[in-house]
Amino acid sequence: MITYANPELTVGEGNKAYWNLAYKRRYGFHNLHRMNRHDMGFRAPNVLKLSKDIDRRIGDLAAVRRLTGTASFSAMAVVRDQRLLFEAYACDFGPDQIHTLQSISKTTMNLVFGRLVEDDKVDLGRKVAHYIPEIGSGYAEATVQQVLDMDVMNNFNEDYSDPYEAPRPGATVGYGRQEIAMGWRLPPDGERTFTCHDFLCSLVSDDVTNRTGETQYRSVNTDLLGWIAERASGRSLRALLIDIAEAAGIEGVFRVSTDGEGTPYISGGVFLTAQDLCRYGLLFARKGLGVHGKPVGSAAFIDETRRRGTRMPAPRERLRYSNQTNTDGRWLGHGGYGGQYMLADPESGVVVAFFSVLENDDAVDATYHSEIIGMSEEIMHLFDGVAR
Repeated sequence: MITYANPELTVGEGNKAYWNLAYKRRYGFHNLHRMNRHDMGFRAPNVLKLSKDIDRRIGDLAAVRRLTGTASFSAMAVVRDQRLLFEAYACDFGPDQIHTLQSISKTTMNLVFGRLVEDDKVDLGRKVAHYIPEIGSGYAEATVQQVLDMDVMNNFNEDYSDPYEAPRPGATVGYGRQEIAMGWRLPPDGERTFTCHDFLCSLVSDDVTNRTGETQYRSVNTDLLGWIAERASGRSLRALLIDIAEAAGIEGVFRVSTDGEGTPYISGGVFLTAQDLCRYGLLFARKGLGVHGKPVGSAAFIDETRRRGTRMPAPRERLRYSNQTNTDGRWLGHGGYGGQYMLADPESGVVVAFFSVLENDDAVDATYHSEIIGMSEEIMHLFDGVAR
């Protein structure tokens, strides 16, 4: 029978999948959940009610007007406890649409490992090989804490324009290879698709120690943490994510990409609406407490997260990367490839969710992320000292 390669997953110019080319990226980010090869979704039985209580001070901020007024903007929402204080949407996006979170997805592992530590099911000082004996040299000698803090050196290279070719001995392996396991692009002609766990085991290192003094960002670290969590807890990663979706009181669908074996891609594969990202962020503002009154994360672990971590590179050197989150010592948050950010502040109870799509060649702009962080902090500080 005559077939042809799925056009949205084939690789085009700049070694990017078709949906991620600059001129297709906005459509791609708004519809990636329809393009990925495999996924799963969860609905919460009880939804956290958000009462609309618009605070005009937020919309009057110059930074808010500027960032919501660009061609990149998709959506923004702000909540404090259970009050929806602000929301805005681009003309081609809406409150019921889900958006790719990209690396904001990584923060799920802060909640999961907070519970595992509190329940004495994992030792962060143990080496990865203790939990996954079959892992390759890229991680075997690293501790779980190193993986949590993006503090590991191996041959994975977070390069979004890396060559689309089979790996060579001694060469670095780029993000494009990971996308094959994720089902976000097709493998080269003649190569079979491989799994997330296959890819993790293929990574190598002569010395996993990070001597740079800075965060060594590797998305694959988060997928490894998911595997460790399954081994340590005796539960599937799917079940752990269901716990999170239900504890957040998600209204829509908590959707996540998977590999061909059904392993959730938690380093970047989650999709949510802007309001549901706020509901999810409130788990951090409440220090892990779920809507059902039971903890899904750990207050002690979140407090420890805010006290430590590796130093992030410029222009965000004032922040640290700690336990799969960014932190300045007060708030917790994370950015996402292409222009996403979530900030959650346990002190004020404020959560800011921001979606956008950068349409430059590599979809990366550290200065732009810093602007979103600065805007979110301005919003947070509006409620300093204000009773909840």
